[in-house]
Amino acid sequence: MSTIIRISEMLSIALHSMVVIAHKNQELLNVKEIAKIIGSSESHLSKVLQRLVKANYIRSVRGPKGGFSLLKSPEEITFLDIYEAIEGPFTINQCPTNCQICSFKSCIFGGLPQKLSEEFIEYLKGQKLSDALAALD
Repeated sequence: MSTIIRISEMLSIALHSMVVIAHKNQELLNVKEIAKIIGSSESHLSKVLQRLVKANYIRSVRGPKGGFSLLKSPEEITFLDIYEAIEGPFTINQCPTNCQICSFKSCIFGGLPQKLSEEFIEYLKGQKLSDALAALD
């Protein structure tokens, strides 16, 4: 079944892992622990976490007692921040079919694709990591 809004596996892993890391409140969690909690492969998770480290949302501590922890408070990190760290800047798509050339004078979908994109961006901006912590309790 197709969906209107599709979230990539990488973004899903990023969002879920960030909630888990935030929930542990500065306790270092390693890849194996996070992967087990969110049901992800360690290799995919490692790639995602490195992007989040590069974006300065989490820190990585090497060594046998190492792991990952937040660099910012959960109240300061939005879902849009995480989205853009993984997917790049959000772009508003005018055409749901990604058609370069359209033979119609105006889009048969009207402004719906743009409106949905704008509403999704607003949702991502408004949803903070701290808001999602209740999902683990």
